[in-house]
Amino acid sequence: MNELIKIERDGPVAILTLNNPPHNLLTTQFLSEYCEALEQAPADGARAILVKSDLRHFCAGADVEKLSEDAIDAEQILNRLESVPIPIVAALNGAVLGGGFEIALAADLLVAADSAEIGSVEVNLGLAPLLGAVQRLTARIGPARAKEITMLGRRYAPELLERWGVINLVVGEKELFSAGLSLAKQLGAGPTVAIGSIKKIANITVDQGVKEADRTAGDLLSPVWNSRDLKRGREAMQKTGPGTAAFEGN
Repeated sequence: MNELIKIERDGPVAILTLNNPPHNLLTTQFLSEYCEALEQAPADGARAILVKSDLRHFCAGADVEKLSEDAIDAEQILNRLESVPIPIVAALNGAVLGGGFEIALAADLLVAADSAEIGSVEVNLGLAPLLGAVQRLTARIGPARAKEITMLGRRYAPELLERWGVINLVVGEKELFSAGLSLAKQLGAGPTVAIGSIKKIANITVDQGVKEADRTAGDLLSPVWNSRDLKRGREAMQKTGPGTAAFEGN
């Protein structure tokens, strides 16, 4: 793994810093290393992931000169992004455009600086989104807004996307990292098995519908009933009250 993706740890949180100067443009190598870093985090014991950029932009899109239909296996990449078992928080700054917006949409929670410019702009190049923006926006906010965002190719203010339900939280630029890390730490200190089950059930609901999620939820929740964190939560409830459990992620 080279330095296209920098990896650090802060307690239970793996911090992935996108590092492809000057604009974090996506290439096949960048995407491959990003997927590898996400997959490695839970293998190394992380219980949550924060994705951020220390450059001017989170990701200003794809390096279209280096990407082609033959060079990118979108389905494989999306499957790898969706299968990460721990929660992912993305902290968005600067330009979050095209493919950069799409890798953000594959995260679980989005925090954006109020100065960020966000959009699905591929149509301005004669392209359509390649990495799931249409599907994921439709799942988040419905087809009408998803079509608007992806067909018009505009850049949007974070506050508007927060109102629409695309983004979870908008903060000042100086507070972006601390806000993103705070959310990731809260998730990382939570009952990891239960949170992982929630993520799987939500993904199945989006992909296959509520009935299929209902059908499979029992199996997906089975590990929760056998988790040590459930025992810790019950014991804490009895002894010190709700919200006092110290979960260990197993």
